[in-house]
Amino acid sequence: MYFIALATDYDGTLAHDGTVTTKTLAALERFKKTGRKMVLVTGRELPDLKRVFPDIGLFDKVVAENGALIYTPASEEERAIAPSPEPKFVARLKKQGVKPLSVGQSIVATWEPHQTKVLEVIKELGLELEIIFNKGAVMILPSGINKATGLTAALQDLRLSPHNVVGVGDAENDHAFLQACGCSVAVDNAIPAVKTTADLVMRGARGKGVEELIDKLIKRDHEIVPRRHDGIVLGSAGGDEIYLSPTDTVLIAGSSGIGKSTLATALTERFVESGFQFCVFDPEGDYDGLEGAVRLGDGSSAPTKDQVLDLVAKADSNVVVNGLALRVNERPDFFADLLPGLSCFRRRTARPHWLVIDEAHHLLPKRRDDTRAVLSLELPGTILITVHPEAISTDALRLVTAIIALGPKAKDVVKVFCRETGIESPKEISSPKGERVLFWRPQKRKKLAMVKVIEPHQSLKRHSRKYAEGQLDEAGSFYFHGPDDAMNLRAHNLMIFAQMAEGIDDKTWEFHLRAGDYSKWFRHQIRDKDLARETAEAEQDQTLSAEESRKRVLDAVRRRYTAPATAPE
Repeated sequence: MYFIALATDYDGTLAHDGTVTTKTLAALERFKKTGRKMVLVTGRELPDLKRVFPDIGLFDKVVAENGALIYTPASEEERAIAPSPEPKFVARLKKQGVKPLSVGQSIVATWEPHQTKVLEVIKELGLELEIIFNKGAVMILPSGINKATGLTAALQDLRLSPHNVVGVGDAENDHAFLQACGCSVAVDNAIPAVKTTADLVMRGARGKGVEELIDKLIKRDHEIVPRRHDGIVLGSAGGDEIYLSPTDTVLIAGSSGIGKSTLATALTERFVESGFQFCVFDPEGDYDGLEGAVRLGDGSSAPTKDQVLDLVAKADSNVVVNGLALRVNERPDFFADLLPGLSCFRRRTARPHWLVIDEAHHLLPKRRDDTRAVLSLELPGTILITVHPEAISTDALRLVTAIIALGPKAKDVVKVFCRETGIESPKEISSPKGERVLFWRPQKRKKLAMVKVIEPHQSLKRHSRKYAEGQLDEAGSFYFHGPDDAMNLRAHNLMIFAQMAEGIDDKTWEFHLRAGDYSKWFRHQIRDKDLARETAEAEQDQTLSAEESRKRVLDAVRRRYTAPATAPE
């Protein structure tokens, strides 16, 4: 489920003349049985609401007094989020003959045409109060308090994001909370201004409109709104914007060093801009320094399952789970242990909205027999990034709803995906050119699109920790073997490389130096052109002794990767 909760107004929406019909109550109960939450958002004072609505216990939270009071029916706890009315203000209104006049814990309410007298008293006393109208009702509240602020407080208690809430209402005072919801709905009797700004308008009025909405949500959930409604812009194709939905499972694949992590970084920036919570699984330390996120783990200490779950439970925390301290063969076990708990939390809250799984073939490998067991039936809001789509669990690949293929091997990505999942491959697959990527929705069977993707604003110092302290695979490691192949010393990161380089004999050092092996490794495996260029200069300088060339190369490595950070002055 994506829409986890329903937030509804009472009068004119759920109720007609203060009463909720038996049929509407049955619809609410049916909605509740799906595991979703319900929040009642009303301008009424709580005692009055309890009197007219004995079934208030159906709701998980009640926002009363137009946002000023939060009530929890299960525990009967009341929590005011706004100060009480000034006695002198109430006294002056009574003296001015304002009747009827109702005083709640925070709200003061009357009816038109008394708003003129109310405004005069507010100005006279110099109070920071606002007047809110609702079909003839005049509600006076502390400045900044409305149904939206009340709903926000209630959702914080429930650990839910407004993105995952459908709001339904009918009147002027519903505008604020409807616009705060992931999907805003107007019943048919709503005023024109509410209908105009709502995402959806029901055919039914009042309770019948709510019943209609509930039926749609149970049957279709997120599909009730267009993909672009709360989607993230991937880029453009033929003048049209291409969106990724928070219910999508996305595969980003292509050759090494072609820009997959760069694209993922750009997408995380869009998540932050849109208020979506995200969690990045970063086995190689590629996302150190990612803006808007907290990092767990580093090259010497691995994150724990409890740390991850505790942090994602905070709705305003984005997380990068750094797995550098985990060996390659330990990563699938770590992920298999974490995913069930994370999936359970997502089923309850729909958060984090997006999971970014880099090196997905490490975390969800095909070779594991238990991947099906640790996978949920769906992976909504998930981005799988890999060089090797054929090595990802077939069960995970079958969940993919969108493919983004980059680079010269983009066509191969699509073909491999189709072969692994048993989906018929498109007959014509063109290679993307320039900065474009291939985009395809395999379940929709639409034509492939050439998309010019968004670019990140931030410039990450990517890979530095990975290459300095991580564990490169066998193909990516450096091997000191010397002129006679008398040794086979593997350096799986730059720190180990520097230690070995200091300990080997001059003959071995110079053998690799004159063959240009160091600069080749730095250029093709470490992918640091500047380090490779500086090293190549030392390799080509025949006047340098073994000691001098060794010092120059290792100084260049340490300066870029292994030197400690400079302390602030």
